[in-house]
Amino acid sequence: MHNPRPAVRMAYDMLVSEDDGRMCRDISDEACNHQPQNFMRHALALGLSKSADGLADPKLVLSWLMTHLGAPTALVGLLVPIREAGALLPQLFTAARIRAMAQRKWVWAAAAIGQGIGAAIILAAALVLQGGAAGGVILLGLTLLALSRSVASVAYKDVLGKTIDKGQRGTVTGVAGSWSAMVVIIFALVLILYSDMRAGIVLGAVALAAGAWLLSGLVFTGLAEDKGAQSGGANGFAAAIANLRYLREDSQLARFIVARGLLTSTALAPPYLVVLASGDGGAALEGLGALVLASALAALLSSYVWGRLADKSSRQVLIWTGICGAAAMALTLFFSATDLAATIWAMPVALFGLMIAHQGVRLGRATYLVDMVGQDRRAIYTAIANTVIGVILLASGVFGALAALAGAGATMALFACMAAGGALAASGLKELGNG
Repeated sequence: MHNPRPAVRMAYDMLVSEDDGRMCRDISDEACNHQPQNFMRHALALGLSKSADGLADPKLVLSWLMTHLGAPTALVGLLVPIREAGALLPQLFTAARIRAMAQRKWVWAAAAIGQGIGAAIILAAALVLQGGAAGGVILLGLTLLALSRSVASVAYKDVLGKTIDKGQRGTVTGVAGSWSAMVVIIFALVLILYSDMRAGIVLGAVALAAGAWLLSGLVFTGLAEDKGAQSGGANGFAAAIANLRYLREDSQLARFIVARGLLTSTALAPPYLVVLASGDGGAALEGLGALVLASALAALLSSYVWGRLADKSSRQVLIWTGICGAAAMALTLFFSATDLAATIWAMPVALFGLMIAHQGVRLGRATYLVDMVGQDRRAIYTAIANTVIGVILLASGVFGALAALAGAGATMALFACMAAGGALAASGLKELGNG
């Protein structure tokens, strides 16, 4: 029997707040014995990765950086599509190879290092290049970062399912999200207080992001992970095509993907909210600190709560986040149609609500997917869902760009309808009974 150190055990008990004495339900006895220290390692490694995400956020930070360096607008517009699609589309073709490894913690650790290298490339480009050359190399670094994240996503859910018991997975993710949000809040406050040094602060943030990813990989290697099944690694492409049959065979997987696809509107809508908030594009760049602060505060205040709720019913989280997202977008449209949009508080409140909904979508979808399937198919289902969502994100991005021709308001209305549709689709999902 492995006995965790008293400090680790105390911290674990405070965070989990388990008082019913129940045993682990769907992980091995050995994994159950190691759960306290594994929980803390998950919270630290994932929190470091999430902190890096916030410090080098393509939607805000890298967009500002490329604009500051004089990169063409066309290149700046490629940041979010490369980041989102690059992190999702390859997963269907890498899941089989990942399953060929008995311990997938090494995959996640290597992917974290890859993200750190990608961030280092971005930093180097910003330090020595200008204009289109800087933009091109930054996109190259972001591509490496996104592809590494793609691999990490498949591996993480599988490792999480093997090392943390059902009923605590949302909690550990929420803890990581909460403390990492505090890091990003400090970054935002520094940007606001020292706005005249914004360029140097952004470069420092990208450097810290690179270091955080490298450190997270090191922390993750210390997990106590059981060896798992190693089938399905012979031919990644053939396995990927064969795995698509699960979309026909499992109606819950198909419905989950539909719900998650519609809920991507919470990720796609924020740039259009910023457009509605001000017709002056330069004003958005001047307010970089405030935008980062709103996003980080939303993550801090909602991640742990969403995580605990997801452990009770991740289906309900998906439903309510869809409703909340649609409401925030409707509120944005209302503010935009009235004089309230010109006030200092209206649009930030709408953005804050939208980001809270987005945090819930991220936690709810991850917890539901891990809980809905056993270890034998978890990596495969994750890869299928993420690859299909990658295609949906690209299609939604293109569709959103076309809708934008009719104005940002029309695009926001479209995304509000998508969020409401996501809540409706999620209501038809099977209740997993986590509580």
